[in-house]
Amino acid sequence: MTSVVELERTSASRPPLARCIGDAEGFLAATWGRRPAIHASDDPLGFADLLTLDDVDRILSTTSLRTPAFRLVKAGEQIPESAYTRSGTTGSKPVTGMADPARVFELFRNGATIVFQGLHRYHEPVTRFCRDLEVELGHPCQVNAYVTPAGAQALELHDDPHDVFVLQAFGRKSWEVHAAPGEDVREPIRAEIAPGDCIYMPTGTPHAASTQRSLSGHLTVGVHVVAWREVVRAALDRISSDPSLDDPIPAGWPADLEGLARSLRDRLERAGSTLDAIDAREVVDSRLERFLSTRLPLIRGALADQAALDRISDASRLARREGSICELRTRDDRLVVLLGDRRLEMPLRLEPAMRRIAGTPSFALGDLADVLPDREGRAVLGRRLVREGLLRPLP
Repeated sequence: MTSVVELERTSASRPPLARCIGDAEGFLAATWGRRPAIHASDDPLGFADLLTLDDVDRILSTTSLRTPAFRLVKAGEQIPESAYTRSGTTGSKPVTGMADPARVFELFRNGATIVFQGLHRYHEPVTRFCRDLEVELGHPCQVNAYVTPAGAQALELHDDPHDVFVLQAFGRKSWEVHAAPGEDVREPIRAEIAPGDCIYMPTGTPHAASTQRSLSGHLTVGVHVVAWREVVRAALDRISSDPSLDDPIPAGWPADLEGLARSLRDRLERAGSTLDAIDAREVVDSRLERFLSTRLPLIRGALADQAALDRISDASRLARREGSICELRTRDDRLVVLLGDRRLEMPLRLEPAMRRIAGTPSFALGDLADVLPDREGRAVLGRRLVREGLLRPLP
């Protein structure tokens, strides 16, 4: 018999896009950005590893969650925060907007929807899923969660300014999904989604959730798609840094429009030549470096690992932290290490050792002797990568 733990590991080990939509390659080729799609799950766990009703209870009951990290709505209207929050003190300083669990649950029982905003920032399973998905897609993501009681009026017809994956975590919900902006006119898709099911909608797709028969919890993953305009602007910014463009245009130009037009034409021609000489790969590499150094951190356990730093030696076994990123780039005589949430710079001589570490799930520190002969240098590198959260010491 397969245990729940085994199901959780199997589900969480699948790439996030495949968990959402099934055939990821086919989805990206034919559906992404073009039209909505509904994927019925064949995963026994669904998205229960991301959010359960018990998680909702725990977050509201035990964490003193504060607004704006959550809010309550009913029949499409915001419920005043004063109806479900309280004030207190922390370290003698006043704190407002804390969840009052008893009042939140009472409003929920009477038809209010609980909305967790930016759930990827404070619920670790969602943090991991969100970061894995955005790294797979190459676009930033955010996650809100909506927990609605049975019989409550749900979302009215609206559209979002970003692509959306709706992940049904528990319960069931009925949706109608209209044509995306690029689609031909058609009748709305009407479907009831169950735990593990997913709806994908491109930017601007009108959709609505109808009154539901059972308690429901779903995650809305917003994908903030990066447009070509942003990438091209990065190249144009390199031209705009030309100091000659700081020169003032001639005084008296209103009386000599043709002269100003000639000067502008000359500058545009020079700018065009400069643009032709820009290395497109360098622009792309710079974007990758920013993207893979500004994601949310995944370093759970790194504080406890600090206690082992002084004991790290060649005999120590180290492992890559789950979900970690280690992308290597060279800049002149420096090695740049992208860890997802930050970038490190190291001497270029450490590149062979870092490439070994990037490609090895676990190893004894002494195994690096052939690419990093200095024993103390190996210990210093191991301690630094544990401090940065890339590696963790094994027992």
